[in-house]
Amino acid sequence: MQRKNTQMIGEVLRDIFEENTELYEKILEIRIKRAWGVVLGDMVLQYTRNLYVKDQVLYVSLTSSVLRNELTLCRDRLVKSLNDYARSAVIKEIVIR
Repeated sequence: MQRKNTQMIGEVLRDIFEENTELYEKILEIRIKRAWGVVLGDMVLQYTRNLYVKDQVLYVSLTSSVLRNELTLCRDRLVKSLNDYARSAVIKEIVIR
């Protein structure tokens, strides 16, 4: 006799992420990296050389000093927009270099 598994996929994923918090954190970091291009657009993306998350801080390396200054002025809004896109409070700060 076959046993039916009636657990919903959302419940299965929640169980997996509860047991593997590092995996869930990595997925959220990937969402933030994707959000950078979506929220800021292709123009900013073409000047972005390095992008990574460490300890809830997004580190961004840009090749344009003008763009670097502009984005530095609106870091708080960027944090909110990126976290909104990721649907989670992934980052608390952005360091733009």
